[in-house]
Amino acid sequence: MTENILPRFPRLIDRLLGRLPTLPLDLALRRFVGSLADRHPSLFSRLGEHATKRFLIEPTDLSLAFLLAPDPAMPRLEAVKRGADGRISTACDARIAGPLAALVGMVHGALDGDALFFSRDIVIEGDTEAVLALRNAVDDAEIDLPAEIAPLTGPAAHYVAQVMEAMRPLAERVTGVALGRPGAPA
Repeated sequence: MTENILPRFPRLIDRLLGRLPTLPLDLALRRFVGSLADRHPSLFSRLGEHATKRFLIEPTDLSLAFLLAPDPAMPRLEAVKRGADGRISTACDARIAGPLAALVGMVHGALDGDALFFSRDIVIEGDTEAVLALRNAVDDAEIDLPAEIAPLTGPAAHYVAQVMEAMRPLAERVTGVALGRPGAPA
């Protein structure tokens, strides 16, 4: 099982983030998912019948989760806070849960989703066919989060990309999250 080697997101940082309202994050996520759809048009359209499904992406080491509605006409990604009981109570068709490092590592192609699933580092519930379609679409898009985020900063994009590149090794060490695709500039 890789559970023992997967780092956990720092609890102190999570506690600080958990105290913030979700509205600013939701606005940023809305802009991010719109840009992602523009930069990778087939990402959501290739989901076919699964494009209308709702996916709960739940980092188990964060106090919030993310609800993805990948409708190509209007994709949405929003933050969902945990309740007082520590559970996420929102309607979804499929749930993908695991440490943030595992979830982001899969997006970047740094970790193998099958290995994480069979080692029980990630849990999939609900419509597994939809999850497989989403996973294949994300794999094919070869998403690199820093490369997707920098252009959102407008005229400062070049400088933001440089700062993110310089800070990436430290941020990866502190958080344990692979913040870029293997082989991408660090």
